[in-house]
Amino acid sequence: MMEMTNVLSFENVLSMEDLSAADVLEFIKEASQFKNGKEVTLTRPVYASNLFFENSTRTHTSFEMAERKLGMNVVNFDPSTSSLSKGESMADTVKTLQAIGVDLVAIRDRKNEYYKDLVEDPNVHLGIANGGDGSGQHPSQSLLDMMTIYEEFGHFEGLKVAIIGDLAHSRVARSNMEVLTKLGAKVYFGGPEKWFNEDFAEYGEWREIDELVPEMDVMMFLRVQHERLAADENGSFSDVKYHETYGLTQARERRMKDDAIIMHPAPVNRDVEIADELVECDRSRIFAQMSNGVFIRMAILASMLRYRGLIEE
Repeated sequence: MMEMTNVLSFENVLSMEDLSAADVLEFIKEASQFKNGKEVTLTRPVYASNLFFENSTRTHTSFEMAERKLGMNVVNFDPSTSSLSKGESMADTVKTLQAIGVDLVAIRDRKNEYYKDLVEDPNVHLGIANGGDGSGQHPSQSLLDMMTIYEEFGHFEGLKVAIIGDLAHSRVARSNMEVLTKLGAKVYFGGPEKWFNEDFAEYGEWREIDELVPEMDVMMFLRVQHERLAADENGSFSDVKYHETYGLTQARERRMKDDAIIMHPAPVNRDVEIADELVECDRSRIFAQMSNGVFIRMAILASMLRYRGLIEE
């Protein structure tokens, strides 16, 4: 059982590197409380906006759902019709939203560590939740993954977790390898070996997928991020060959441990990373991850509201 270690209060939530193991467990605890019906009372009307400069279904809508469940007012923002198209900087866009009364923003951008310019700007005071930065960090995804694993096993110590797929371009892989190590799990990697480098070697070893399948407690797959690959790599890519070589086929699934689970941050390319029939099989926690994402994002936002004295305790 998790014990209360602290009341979560963060100015911003930007990177898993900023969170201790105790912080992660506390986020899971509060998210579980929200899942079980916990409600909060705001000290005044609170306004949030979601600035997604990369396409997103799950993270974008999940943040909005979390904001609405917490009783916040959501201010719509569409990058395609904003003044960014006229040359306005992200910092000035954020300061504009701040000036009209927005308290918190969730942001996703193609640039790694885009948030550094914002948090170093003395004129930016609103709260920032990182919804993903380039190939850098994705803290809310990582936390919902940890929540899903904890719900399944009740602990992290000694668990064997394989992260398999497009490692080089994955912010999920980076966030998860760091936090899983902090929490005491043993991390392994799979997929094309060319996408495994020294950044990952610090956290775990690479193995062929057929070596990983019978040993792992968690098989976490990543999609191939074609939008970040060079034209020649995309041109020579074969869905069928990738699935046969690196994917979770039905034959491989049958060799998994009885209590092992399948995870994927989605979107899933069926019959590429995972066989179509396995996406919603009994082992799969893919849609459970999505559900948990709302509650984890509620906990993230609540910590930022608490920091600003916007929640009645």
